[in-house]
Amino acid sequence: DQYIAFMKSNAVQDALIEQFKLKDRYEADTLTDTRKELQANVRIASGKDGLMSVEVDDKDPQFAATLANAHVQELRVLMGKLAVTEAQQRRLFFEKQLAQAKDNLTAAEVALKGTGISDSVLKSNPASAVAAVASLKAQVTAQEVKVGAMRGYLAESAPDFKQAMAELANLRAQLAKQDQGDAPASTGAQAGKDGKADYITNYRNFKYYETLYELFAKQYELARVDESREGAVIQV
Repeated sequence: DQYIAFMKSNAVQDALIEQFKLKDRYEADTLTDTRKELQANVRIASGKDGLMSVEVDDKDPQFAATLANAHVQELRVLMGKLAVTEAQQRRLFFEKQLAQAKDNLTAAEVALKGTGISDSVLKSNPASAVAAVASLKAQVTAQEVKVGAMRGYLAESAPDFKQAMAELANLRAQLAKQDQGDAPASTGAQAGKDGKADYITNYRNFKYYETLYELFAKQYELARVDESREGAVIQV
């Protein structure tokens, strides 16, 4: 029923009207009149066997067949734009998150280069500690986003959701320990030159967004793989 509703939608009908110049073919005055004429010449139904049928009336048999097949093609185009399945929803969600993370990573990289300190200047333990904390923070953020996305299609009692929450709690616990262990190193870094302090701040932000981008990229690729495994939703 959902797919039939899609094929009867204005989005599909308008695409067909434009593709086949149906306004001229039906000698209609307006787009609305063209839609009504198209609807009068097309019958879409589904049976108990799970199959859908598309029938088109026209004075030209070949054109009728072409227009009927075009309904299926336009349905596929529309399905590619919509997030109907769970995998499609995940792919669309992480696609947006990935784009945002990429912009933030670019900005952080520019800020890091703007400090005027090369990577070789700060290779001491404080930098490593900063990187470790930033990486953990990014993992926490990514897991929080993942849990937020799962709320859209899973109940909180679902095993996958419970596992995701357990992973989030574990990451938060690790971050709390890392923050406590990193405090002296951060204090020592502040005692240094202002340039190094700025570098550490920007370096931490850069590592945070770098890790976040990598995590979202993995989630996005997993969603794309799951989406491809679903196969063609519509087969002729």
